[in-house]
Amino acid sequence: MSTPSGRKNAHDYKARLVWDGNLGEGTSTYTGYGRKYRVQFDGKPDLPGSADPIFRGDANVYNPEDLFVASLSSCHLLSYLALCARSKINVIAYEDDASGTMLLKPDGSGAFESVTLRPNVTIAPGGDEKRAFELHETAHDMCFIAASVSIPVLHEPRIKIAGAEATETKATQKSTESEVRP
Repeated sequence: MSTPSGRKNAHDYKARLVWDGNLGEGTSTYTGYGRKYRVQFDGKPDLPGSADPIFRGDANVYNPEDLFVASLSSCHLLSYLALCARSKINVIAYEDDASGTMLLKPDGSGAFESVTLRPNVTIAPGGDEKRAFELHETAHDMCFIAASVSIPVLHEPRIKIAGAEATETKATQKSTESEVRP
């Protein structure tokens, strides 16, 4: 939940993180502590997390890498739906098979090299398929999370008109690298 920061047009977001991985001896050894944690937000359920299994984490809960890709995907969704509503394009279904690629360095550090969003959008009959496709680029520009990252966020949207026989439009993979913020 955002709170006013006292500055015009500024919103503050807060999260509390609690590590639940002390198995009795803290971090006295690399293999001797758990990676589980909870993220707490005022008025919302806790979000359980852990490291990715490749870093000795629990595969059954969210990891930061999952949440990073999900943040980009969900921000794009919300920006896109708002643009469609304002453009009188009735979206009746939306799914995204988003993925990200992270590269590890020999020293154990690493970074994402890119994230690809693959939204599959169904619009109501009579909707402007071409405009619905074009709004993905505008949604990228408006997405707060995409505007905050320094990696390319790629898009491969598909637009389908409900009830139409396989009338999908598929973009070639389009990089937004020219719009990447340093």
